[in-house]
Amino acid sequence: MVSTTTARPEIENIPLIISVDDHILEPRDLWRSELPPGLRDRGPRVVREKVRLVFSGGHYGFERGAPDGQWCDVWVYDDLVYPTGLLHASAGVPAHEVKNLPAVYEDFRPGTYEQSARLADMDTNHVEAAINFPNTFPRFCGQGFAERADKAVALACLRIYNDWMIDEWSAGPGHGRLIPLTLVPLWDPLLAAEEVRRCAAKGSFAISFSENPSRLGLPSLHSRGWDPLFQACEETGTVITMHIGSSSTLPTTSPDAPLAVSMSLSSQNAEGSLCDWIFSGTLERFPGLTITYAESQVGWMPYLLERMDLVWKGGVGGIDLPRPPSSYIAGRVFGCLFDDQHGLVSRSSVGMDSILFETDFPHTDGTWPNSRAVVQRLVAGAGMEASEIHQLVRGNAIRAFGLHRFGITP
Repeated sequence: MVSTTTARPEIENIPLIISVDDHILEPRDLWRSELPPGLRDRGPRVVREKVRLVFSGGHYGFERGAPDGQWCDVWVYDDLVYPTGLLHASAGVPAHEVKNLPAVYEDFRPGTYEQSARLADMDTNHVEAAINFPNTFPRFCGQGFAERADKAVALACLRIYNDWMIDEWSAGPGHGRLIPLTLVPLWDPLLAAEEVRRCAAKGSFAISFSENPSRLGLPSLHSRGWDPLFQACEETGTVITMHIGSSSTLPTTSPDAPLAVSMSLSSQNAEGSLCDWIFSGTLERFPGLTITYAESQVGWMPYLLERMDLVWKGGVGGIDLPRPPSSYIAGRVFGCLFDDQHGLVSRSSVGMDSILFETDFPHTDGTWPNSRAVVQRLVAGAGMEASEIHQLVRGNAIRAFGLHRFGITP
């Protein structure tokens, strides 16, 4: 039985944190400066105008040119219009001021988009290294590129993003601290496999993928259409990480439900995704694959694994899987948490080896600049030993993402 003693470890003894889910505001001029002159007006760019933001039925909306709107940095790319909002990067903003409002980059901390300031913010938060997802129009797994009609321009823009992520954001002073996470062209699994190999050769060993590609109008995991991509990931030791919302959907209950409903149900997409990964046989066919679920917490995992095993044992689910679903988890499937007391108390059922920590900087749910204190509270509430604390805040991340390749040691 897991101890739930409230004795707190000394905060000074909390190891340096490795966050497996942070975010970066993409440079406003990246594509204007890197695309060939003839393509610059067809690629992503920022215009500043007055906007009003709304949220309804699990979806964000906006009104351009609103008389009662606020100044906003709006991404424009082909038929895409994507406003920047305060919720994109609210770190350091007083809680009572965090609202769904338009924003310009100057409204945010420099650490949300500038490398040296980010490293300083990480130092403040006791973070040694972090993996950063896209934060504006590319969205969490590059849907913003996949949805555009001109795939030649989209591919050029995606590769510009990946080169910037590897060669600039994660280079120089950021090497070994800002761990590159690259995107793949979701519209073509063969091109995606090629991009995995190209980026791995440049030093990136993690990609962002959708929790449910079917929701994006793409092949499902059950189709086996993604096998070329998964083979490339297995060959290169590239981790596949999936962020909540990377299916461009949020769970909700009704069109008029507030944002709080979707935020409270945030793990549902990850639950469905893990069922797909296991019952499609993907983890069976690719035994070298590692997958992670960013920002979905882990408290949902024990029951889902129990239920999947019962379905498998009953033999009535229309699947052909040689081993129990729960047997595919250890060392290969990782849940990520930033404030999940129940998940840590249930760690013996989840598997302590399968839990990662994140700070979610600079989002509303993020724990900056108090992540170490949050860790202290969580591990005390779960009665965790020093070795387990080390696993949670850095050891498991080093193993899951192969961070020794960046000179990071336990």
